[in-house]
Amino acid sequence: MMSEGHDASERTDSASWRRGDYLRLHLRSRVEIFKGSDEWAELVVEREFPVGETAILLCDVWDNHWCRGAVRRLEQMVGQMNAVVDAARERGVQIIHSPSGTMDFYVDTPYRQRIVNLPRVSPPPPRELLDPPLPVDASDGGCDCDPPDKPYKAWTRQHPAITIAGADVISDDGLEVYSLLASGGIKNLIVVGVHTNMCVLHRSFAIKQMTRWGVRCVLVRDLTDAMYNPRMPPHVSHVEGTDRVIEHIEKHWCPTVLSSFVSPVPSW
Repeated sequence: MMSEGHDASERTDSASWRRGDYLRLHLRSRVEIFKGSDEWAELVVEREFPVGETAILLCDVWDNHWCRGAVRRLEQMVGQMNAVVDAARERGVQIIHSPSGTMDFYVDTPYRQRIVNLPRVSPPPPRELLDPPLPVDASDGGCDCDPPDKPYKAWTRQHPAITIAGADVISDDGLEVYSLLASGGIKNLIVVGVHTNMCVLHRSFAIKQMTRWGVRCVLVRDLTDAMYNPRMPPHVSHVEGTDRVIEHIEKHWCPTVLSSFVSPVPSW
């Protein structure tokens, strides 16, 4: 093993988790009740995802970042990210680690080689989907420090607090990730990581591309963070800016869940 480092009443023993073999998710989406009105209502639906048809992808959970604010906020989330990944792995969910631009660090590991050696599967023609503009302006880079930090490549690997183990894979390539999903019969991709308005949406392995290829994506909304500077439009707090991006994703791209989705489903 390489160490990179909703119901409380439900049973929590690992044996019952394995027998249950599906995840119960409360998926939050948004619907425009009257088309063209721009009046949106929150909608929550319950779905059960078989663990064998589900993967979790960690998007750009790097060991460092050029923006100190981004580093601080990730440090507040990374422990829960690892707890979610460990619990999901125990239940049989495929784990995909995607720290972009750091594949050289993992080149000789079995987790990298496992997906490199997988035969490629050609994705279908991408679906033509509307892509409205994001609700926050991050054209300045999105750093909320005062003064903003200057961009540079600060990352060399995934955050060491995230454990890589078992059947996990490491990839920052969309075709590799799609091939893994398709060859394994995995239909559902649950995404955690950063940054919500950038990599989480736009990477080749992330929400927009996978959705266009027909993969059912879900964002874990309490384990993500946007790159947004409140001095830029719409001039709201960083927290509000992240929330607006999450709402945008719920309207136009995919539903979201809370990280409690790994609570075990009872088997009785």
